Amino acid sequence: MRPRRPLVFMSLVCALLNTCQACRVHDDKPNIVLIMVDDLGIGDLGCYGNDTIRTPHIDRLAREGVRLTQHVAAASVCSPSRAAFLTGRYPIRSGMVSSGNRRVIKNLAVPAGLPLNETTFAALLKKQGYSTGLIGKWHQGLNCDSRSDHCHHPYNYGFDYYYGMPFTLVDSCWPDPSRNTELAFESQLWLCVQLVAIAVLTLTFGKLSGWISVPWLLIFSMILFIFLLGYAWFSSYTSDLYWDCLLMRGHEITEQPMKAERAGSIMVKEAISFLERHHKEPFLLFFSFLHVHIPLPTTDDFIGTSKHGLYGDNVEEMDSMVGKILDAIDDFGLRNNTLVYFTSDHGGHLEARRGHAQLGGWNGIYKGGKGMGGWEGGIRVPGIVRWPGKVPAGRLIKEPTSLMDILPTVTSVSGGSLPQDRVIDGRDLMPLLQGNVRHSEHEFLFHYCGSYLHAVRWIPKDDSGSVWKAHYVTPVFQPPASGGCYVTSFCRCFGEQVTHHNPPLLFDLSRDPSESTPLTPATEPLHDFVIKKVADALKEHQETIVPVTYQLSELNQGRTWLKPCCGVFPFCLCDKEEELSQPQGPNEKR
Repeated sequence: MRPRRPLVFMSLVCALLNTCQACRVHDDKPNIVLIMVDDLGIGDLGCYGNDTIRTPHIDRLAREGVRLTQHVAAASVCSPSRAAFLTGRYPIRSGMVSSGNRRVIKNLAVPAGLPLNETTFAALLKKQGYSTGLIGKWHQGLNCDSRSDHCHHPYNYGFDYYYGMPFTLVDSCWPDPSRNTELAFESQLWLCVQLVAIAVLTLTFGKLSGWISVPWLLIFSMILFIFLLGYAWFSSYTSDLYWDCLLMRGHEITEQPMKAERAGSIMVKEAISFLERHHKEPFLLFFSFLHVHIPLPTTDDFIGTSKHGLYGDNVEEMDSMVGKILDAIDDFGLRNNTLVYFTSDHGGHLEARRGHAQLGGWNGIYKGGKGMGGWEGGIRVPGIVRWPGKVPAGRLIKEPTSLMDILPTVTSVSGGSLPQDRVIDGRDLMPLLQGNVRHSEHEFLFHYCGSYLHAVRWIPKDDSGSVWKAHYVTPVFQPPASGGCYVTSFCRCFGEQVTHHNPPLLFDLSRDPSESTPLTPATEPLHDFVIKKVADALKEHQETIVPVTYQLSELNQGRTWLKPCCGVFPFCLCDKEEELSQPQGPNEKR
């Protein structure tokens, strides 16, 4: 029988063509690395004008990419801002807002969270064949009905792999000098409980079988002892440290409470490991820093190294971690086919202080800070995009852009399509980044404080360069003229702690970026025209808002049965970090 060489040859050719086609498909789909810092002020970086805090790695990223100077968050606090970032939609649309003073996910014992019917950029890219990972802060909820249902876990929003903190840093997370002692004591206490429980079961079985004769009072007393011991242990741990300051890998709690100063370093290692595992296929990595949120857990290598105390030390440590991630991208040969984006979730926290020490960020020339829904200091954030060969290096873009733009942008470059069943407020940035258009696609941007509209930005589609901003509501500073709300720690959105303006305060940010002098009909001929234009746009916008449940109001109340637990409740302390290696999520593709 003659050998079938032509058939074998054709099979090899087809296999080669298929391989080449797969390579081309991969080449058409860039890897995407999104880096978000927590509470970073726009004035904290060298590339945005700071000459005393050293951020060489972020500055290099800016030189190698495009720097956005009017990049704004959709909210001035964590949970709603991140919800908007993930979904490309104002948080008022998803219900990630509050009509009260608690404007973020309160703790891990609340059923509030990003609604499951929302579509994130991770879900959209997963449909395009991307491996998707989230490392770091989540703060979009965790449980709904029980402490282990994890209904709001990142896996339910398109992420294949997760390692990080499901909540956010709070003051009690660091320092924790008694952590090691408590872990050791609980392990012995839990052993004692197990031994007593085994004794109860043995005595009960023996008595029912007639093998031994013991009074039921003794057995019931031992059961009561177990419950009293558990209650005493639970009631002694009222601090957020034990229930909110924890780390998870996938669905497993690995540290409770976490060792906060080492968490950042572990997360960088996780990120590098993710890049190594997926460098041969298109991937999305969202690296969500715990830095530079209070209490600023910092390793000894960086404490005391900056000119700005613990906050400056923490910023410089964060920059070094950014450098390690960028180096890993280069080491794996991914530089030219990786879109890297860097930002902060909102402005720096002006009121974060301990004594006379400033523990929050600097927002440069911009008025206000974290928690202020309208003033620029609360919502203007760094925005850097690097994609060699696709985005020109060293370019400066002064057009208004938004964190909500990331979803349509990464969807576009991945070859995906946007959901058609909902309003997407973000816009594809690529035409602007590549210089194919001169102006932002945004004509109006709406600035909320919780569920309350505070300001509107209008970007006319002309060459005037004006960017008008009308403030309908502004916070009352405490003390007056202090520029912050130092009595309440955060500015309020409503009630006696705000001032309503009719007509609204009007500024042209192109001439007055610090929002220092409101315009009047006497000083600005276009004043009345602009006010009417903005009012009409606001009315049109409000007609597109569909009423939904406010997650951060009605559902933002703690339930004891939702508190996460590493062990058997209430014996929940653990540290599995040393036991685990080569992490892989159950949903993750190799």
